[in-house]
Amino acid sequence: MAEEKKPKAAKAPKAEGEAKKAGKPKAAPKSAAAEDGEGRRAVAKSLPDGPFAPRLKKHYEEVVRAKLMEEFGYKNAFEVPAIEKIVLNMGVGEAVNDSKKVTAAAADLGLIAGQKPVVTRARKAISTFKVRENMPIGAKVTLRKTRMYEFLDRLITIALPRVRDFRGLNPKSFDGRGSYALGIKEHIVFPEIDYDKAESILGMDVIVVTTAKTDDEARALLRAFNFPFRQ
Repeated sequence: MAEEKKPKAAKAPKAEGEAKKAGKPKAAPKSAAAEDGEGRRAVAKSLPDGPFAPRLKKHYEEVVRAKLMEEFGYKNAFEVPAIEKIVLNMGVGEAVNDSKKVTAAAADLGLIAGQKPVVTRARKAISTFKVRENMPIGAKVTLRKTRMYEFLDRLITIALPRVRDFRGLNPKSFDGRGSYALGIKEHIVFPEIDYDKAESILGMDVIVVTTAKTDDEARALLRAFNFPFRQ
C-alpha cells in the first residue's frame, strides 16, 4: 500500500505583540514644509537671541564698541563700557486711598517692559502720608539682555519724541558710578498704553546702569546710542 501523505502542520499564531505591530499603520512621511519648520525652530533655539538679535545690540557690537575704543584708547575690547541693566520704577501716590491703583499700575508697567513687574511695599510707616508698614505703594522691573535693548530702542525712537515740550535729557544726571537716571511724567507716551483705557496718568523713573567707571565714559556710551542730551 502507498504511504499516506502527512498533513502539513499548522503555523503557530503570532505573538500578541507581533500581531499588534503588524496591524499598526505606518506613520505618514513628514512633508517638506514640516521638516523645514522643525529645522527653523532648532536654529532659533540654538541662537542666543532667537532668530533675530535686537537692533541696538548689533549697533553696540558693530559701531559703538569700536568708536569708544578709539575715543578712550582702550587696549582690550572687554574694557569698553556697556549697558548692564535698565530698572523701571513707578510710584503710585494714590495707593494710600485705593490699593487697586497699584494693581493697575503694575499691569501698565508690565505692558511697557514686556516683563512681569514686582510690587514695591513701604519699609516703614509714615503717619503724615497715611502710609502703613508693608503697604503696596508702587511697582518696579529690571530688564537685561534682549528685553533691555528692545526697551531702550522704543524709549529713544518712540517714547521720548512723544513727550510734550521735550527739550532733551539732562546730561548731568549721572551718579558718578556709571548710572544714569531720567524721569517720565506721563507713561502714556509708550505705544503699548492705550490712552482711552488708562485709569490714570502715572510717572516713572528709568535708571540705566552701565559698567562705565566715570561719568564721561557713561555719557559717551549713551551718546553713541543716540540719547537726546541737551547741548
